[in-house]
Amino acid sequence: MTNGIKTALVTGGGAGIGAATCLRLARDGMAVGVLGRHLTNAEQVVRQIVDTGGMAHAVEADVADRAQVGAAVEQVRRNLGPITVLINNAGVEAFTPFAEIDGAAWDHMMDVNLKGIYHVTQAILPDMLAAGWGRIVNLTALGAQIGAANMAHYTASKGGVTVLTRSLAVELGAAGITVNAISPGFILTPMAQRAIDGALFTVAYEEIVATYPIPRVGRPDEAAAAIAFFTTDDAAYVTGQVLGVNGGCCP
Repeated sequence: MTNGIKTALVTGGGAGIGAATCLRLARDGMAVGVLGRHLTNAEQVVRQIVDTGGMAHAVEADVADRAQVGAAVEQVRRNLGPITVLINNAGVEAFTPFAEIDGAAWDHMMDVNLKGIYHVTQAILPDMLAAGWGRIVNLTALGAQIGAANMAHYTASKGGVTVLTRSLAVELGAAGITVNAISPGFILTPMAQRAIDGALFTVAYEEIVATYPIPRVGRPDEAAAAIAFFTTDDAAYVTGQVLGVNGGCCP
């Protein structure tokens, strides 16, 4: 902590749900480490936080690279203090028929979406254990619950995130650390916009969201609000859970 302020690290913090989460946690009074693959984007988020009176620090790293993760985490510690809130948001997606997914594409998906969480969580865990308190929130995906055509490697990686979340919750609960996940549905992020613009969904997105009880796409700040809840003391007795932020499209 810096002057009693909790420090959070948000991976993939330069855009979309990650950026919205950085802004929300800063508004909630946390110092925020904004980790992204592109430092310029992370710095833009930091400027927004600092301009409104918050504390933040931008770092660049590929979560699939353990050495880069370690260096970035240490830099956040030096500038903001020990990290006791972690949002594992960084991720990639791809649309490829299963028969055409090659080994390199499969490995890249797993390295970023699943192994990246392993790298970052191991790097910050000593801070949480020393504090006897921690909050970890992982980002899984709706496709991990219901499947998705042409996204088998993506949904498999996110299914792994769900099970990892539950296993860590079991292992770390007695240490005062909760581990939960949110499962976003159709949230309008830059990643989703690229898929819309490229007509990559098997059904037009308008037709998809029209079937939802709340028939619209979601906003990044709505996902960030769910993430923020899991970081609070109000959620102290909630762990190992997956919360869908999906307009009610599925259980």
